[in-house]
Amino acid sequence: MSFFRPNCIMLLSQSALPFLSSLSLTRGNLIGAVKLVESVGLAAAHSHGAAAAPPSFASARGYAVYTRADACHVEQRSAAASGDVAKPPHERVHAPPTTLKAGGSFAAGAVAPHPGFRADLIAPRFTESFMPHPAYTADYLETVRPTHVQPEKLYQLVGFRVIQIARWLFDRATGYSERMSEAKWLQRIIFLETVAGVPGMVAGMVRHLKSLRTMQRDHGWIHTLLEEAENERMHLITFLELRRPGPLFRAAVIGAQGVFFNAYFLAYLLSPRTCHSFIGFLEEQAVQTYTHALAEIDAGRLWVDKPAPPIAMQYWGLPQGATMRDLILAVRADEACHAHVNHTFSKIAPNQTNPFATGASQLP
Repeated sequence: MSFFRPNCIMLLSQSALPFLSSLSLTRGNLIGAVKLVESVGLAAAHSHGAAAAPPSFASARGYAVYTRADACHVEQRSAAASGDVAKPPHERVHAPPTTLKAGGSFAAGAVAPHPGFRADLIAPRFTESFMPHPAYTADYLETVRPTHVQPEKLYQLVGFRVIQIARWLFDRATGYSERMSEAKWLQRIIFLETVAGVPGMVAGMVRHLKSLRTMQRDHGWIHTLLEEAENERMHLITFLELRRPGPLFRAAVIGAQGVFFNAYFLAYLLSPRTCHSFIGFLEEQAVQTYTHALAEIDAGRLWVDKPAPPIAMQYWGLPQGATMRDLILAVRADEACHAHVNHTFSKIAPNQTNPFATGASQLP
């Protein structure tokens, strides 16, 4: 019990001194109070066994609270066990925490979950994505329609013309038409989603590195850009449940990613505004494509009553028994969000505050 008196004195000084300072106590009274606390602790130790911990002045809140005395006690035992008692605190090595829980003592082996972790939004055993993502109502999904921002400034015209050329070339290369088979639709969607996940990651990376390099704030853009990249990646992961590409397709994806990543990286260094305008127009085309797919579904020519992959229900929170139509509605809404976000970013200065809250990039 050699550690008991210092701990009690420390606890008393931390918990009682705020109001003791307003009273005229003598040194004898203070020592008497300390002995009283010590006697209570000794009585508790005898009644509950020698391993009982000294009393702590923890508040009666709804979550676990540990006191400095508890931490000191654990640290002393840990140091004694490892033979590091003679070392200064910053040189002592302890075993890492082993328990994942909110509250408790880190020194006692408990580490709280990441503050951004929302277990209520993640289905059991769904660990593919933990980033915030939009969730839509059924009424909202049905109201999304293709839109178009009329290009007026030079950077908008550049972005729009590049998209027109890229769309014309890609449509000719992939045989895009009014009537396509399910295999053709999946081939087109999967390839486009491997490309669509690049811009947000590149833009977020460039802004992240700039913030480090210039030692200045980013004004909140990075998270929205990375959320966009993650959202596009989840589109890809979902559609891959329906089709597994072959070696030639995968080789084409590798080549396209290598060219597009480096081209977009250099372009973003030169003109972020033009790049965001370019992506805004790209996402407008994506909304048109998914609207075309919905028309084919409603006409009974594509994915008739086909159930959506389970991962779609987990990620978008779709109801049980959701179909491919429900999935396409959710993906189309995502693309409409990305078009709105990127057109907005293209119109504001790079050092302006991000107007979109984390995880809330829906259309206003």
